[in-house]
Amino acid sequence: MKHRMIVAGLAGLAALSLVGCSVGSEVDDATSTGVPDTSDPSASTDASTGTDSGYTLTPKDLDGDGLITVGFAQVGAESGWRTANTDSYKEYFVEENGFKLVFADANQDADKQKQDVRDLISQGVELIDLAPVTDSGWEPVLQEAKDAGIPLIISDRQLSVPEDLYLTYFGGDMRAEGDRVVDWIKSYAADQGITDPINVVHLQGTMGSSAQKGRSEALSVGAPANDWNVVYEQTGEFTQAKGQEVMESFLQQGKDFNVIYSENDDMTYGAIDALVAHGLDPKDYIIASFDGNKSAVQMVVDGTIDVIGECDPLLGPQVGELIKQAAAGETIAKITYSTEGLIDSTNAADKVTTAFGS
Repeated sequence: MKHRMIVAGLAGLAALSLVGCSVGSEVDDATSTGVPDTSDPSASTDASTGTDSGYTLTPKDLDGDGLITVGFAQVGAESGWRTANTDSYKEYFVEENGFKLVFADANQDADKQKQDVRDLISQGVELIDLAPVTDSGWEPVLQEAKDAGIPLIISDRQLSVPEDLYLTYFGGDMRAEGDRVVDWIKSYAADQGITDPINVVHLQGTMGSSAQKGRSEALSVGAPANDWNVVYEQTGEFTQAKGQEVMESFLQQGKDFNVIYSENDDMTYGAIDALVAHGLDPKDYIIASFDGNKSAVQMVVDGTIDVIGECDPLLGPQVGELIKQAAAGETIAKITYSTEGLIDSTNAADKVTTAFGS
């Protein structure tokens, strides 16, 4: 258990303070943090230029009303992150900023979301922003949008589709997020002199989403590389209720563990609720989460959660700026990653004042 295994001070982690997610900011030099930087070195802003992708559609005001009508195909409302993400679009894509928004909520149903995009095409929106539930089966739908002359942006979660089917991707680098958290756990265990085997409970997100794939891949590579044991692995579907259900199921099996690697804050809340319900103290475990909701950051301040891999939900204004640049004829990158960092005891008190959600 975490606190009973700790024998060293926190000095080795005092330098762990990375900036939050914002386009254009720079990640602190990894050598000063004590955590190796295993992310793509190009991942802070422009990962590639789209000049040779074969995609020529650009956003335009086709009906002459002075606005660009954006159809936003959203995943759902499964988490605090998603709610904040939706709110950022609804608050930004308004007439005052030169836009009109048509919103579609897939309720985490991949098939419904494909139909949502087809409905947006039939409505004649002037641009589609797609935050995909999963990353498979999208080529026919994206081709339909392209054939209809409607530019399409992918946001939040990436798709494995040809580059000539979309204008740009904007959002997080999910694998790099996971790598940073894995490296933090490795450094933390070393600095605390933890010699007990690292046994990990892995709560996965919605299977097939790029967020789940990237964060899961980081652990699937990092665990054997560090001689860790993943003793339990199951999807909690990015929801608090499912996270609690899965954790309760695991606890009933009575296996030993000392680390929880949970792929979003909502599942982390559920896992913590399950621990408490079983008479266990969450502070006795190393708990790693992702996103950075205000409540989760406060739990870092309180010592319940140990580290959070940041992921910025407030994409609306940033996507809007990319649309304006493309509409003005500027060349934009094919992929733009948000610059992301970590939240731990060294910076949580500052981060909680600006964190999203409640």
